[in-house]
Amino acid sequence: MSSAHLVLIPSYNTGPKLAETVAAARAAWPAVWVVVDGSTDGSAAPLGAIEDPGFRLIERPVNGGKGAALLDALQRAAAEGFTHALTMDADGQHPADRIADFMTASAARPEAMVLGTPVFGPEAPQIRVRGRRVSNWWAGLETLWSTPGGEAIADSLFGFRVYPIAPLLAIMGRTRWMRRYDFDAEAVVRLAWAGVPALNIPARVRYLAPAEGGSSHFRYGRDNLLLTGMHARLMTGFLLRLPALLLRRGRS
Repeated sequence: MSSAHLVLIPSYNTGPKLAETVAAARAAWPAVWVVVDGSTDGSAAPLGAIEDPGFRLIERPVNGGKGAALLDALQRAAAEGFTHALTMDADGQHPADRIADFMTASAARPEAMVLGTPVFGPEAPQIRVRGRRVSNWWAGLETLWSTPGGEAIADSLFGFRVYPIAPLLAIMGRTRWMRRYDFDAEAVVRLAWAGVPALNIPARVRYLAPAEGGSSHFRYGRDNLLLTGMHARLMTGFLLRLPALLLRRGRS
């Protein structure tokens, strides 16, 4: 196990699933941090009783979005010597039993971002499965010829992944975006632009019904509009980079 790798779990009103997710993550990895992003449901209360030097609870008073919560934790993690962070959702969708596999892959390729490729079960809403294909198509275009030494980005939205912290912080420090639902997709595109190679590993994803404690803060209208604006920004960036990419491709 790498002592420079940690698990980061951002959470906003995920109810009892938060404690279950944290317990599963702590069983798989010694360093687990949770960022409670302005939750109002009391879900962080059980975590206050955890006495473990590898565990940390960061509570933000106001909800700022997934990217903002992760940025807060990444800055603190970098200051304490961590070099890589595996992010996972707090709602039970992501496979804690794959944490060690992803960390091992990251330790073998520390320069890379290790991206989960979701394997959906029959319960997955087809509107979500089909909708993410649109974002993945745009991300593939935006990163065309931008992943030397790595693979094409297989999925831009699956949040179960390992980031090298330093380049991610550098990118987030140069933009006011990547603070909400746009974080996952924009992070992988901009990291690819920065020369960070991608490594894709399949991982199952579960969509839990409300009776199972499942919760989702995704709003189809609001968040799809946010993603549309994000891809418009990224396509502009891609077109500005295109002459240099073509020149480099012509020389190779």
